[in-house]
Amino acid sequence: MAKIVPLFSSSKGNSYYIQGNSTAILVDAGRNLKQIEAALALNDLSLQNVRALFVTHEHTDHISALKVLLKKYDIPLYATRGTLDALTAGDKVPATARLNVIEDFVETADFRVVRVETSHDAAESCGYYIETPDGRRLSIVTDTGYLTEDARAAISRSNLAVVESNHDLNMLKNGPYPYILKKRILSDCGHLSNPDCAAALPFFVESGLTRIILGHLSEENNLPSIAVSEAIRSLSAAGMTVDSDCTVDVAPVETNRKSFSF
Repeated sequence: MAKIVPLFSSSKGNSYYIQGNSTAILVDAGRNLKQIEAALALNDLSLQNVRALFVTHEHTDHISALKVLLKKYDIPLYATRGTLDALTAGDKVPATARLNVIEDFVETADFRVVRVETSHDAAESCGYYIETPDGRRLSIVTDTGYLTEDARAAISRSNLAVVESNHDLNMLKNGPYPYILKKRILSDCGHLSNPDCAAALPFFVESGLTRIILGHLSEENNLPSIAVSEAIRSLSAAGMTVDSDCTVDVAPVETNRKSFSF
């Protein structure tokens, strides 16, 4: 059975390990290499089994380890053309890196990975819809101001999805962030709020989604308990029961040795 291990998930860094049969892929590398290697080791995993690295966009909390990682490990890198151009221009990848543009989808290491349109203030951000070697399906959709039609379609086809539930509106509006940053987060090119995420969940569960992982929670403007409660309220209002119709979890800021099979 396929599994996903959230290694990191927050504004401090993001990285997800997806295991197929005997091989794996990595989505984002937003901590330093030592931290990523240590997080993998805590889960009895290694970058040696990773056959491809997929990057969602060029912001630091998604690519911090990239240059050092790709120097040490000969892993091909996949991203949109805009993201690769931004990484190259910013000297974020070594000259020897094997860079690959993902236009629509790629097939690698028995995984089929489809790019998913997101809306974020980056060069050309995306999420990913992934089909594992045994036919299981998952989506990773974070760092988006709203759920695009492409994202909604991908999540509705998934068995498991990591969906952004970044901030509580009251905490953000009354919190210490400067106005310009609050405005950015709340924009269509910012981050998905708890209520916007929660409102979409009944549709996804009705379409067949059974495992929900709330991701990229803000440490300053959210709490796992608030995000989960809002998600459960939305599902309950639609007549759905958590643990019966679906499960709801939160991707940890740092790995807690928990993996999710799907």
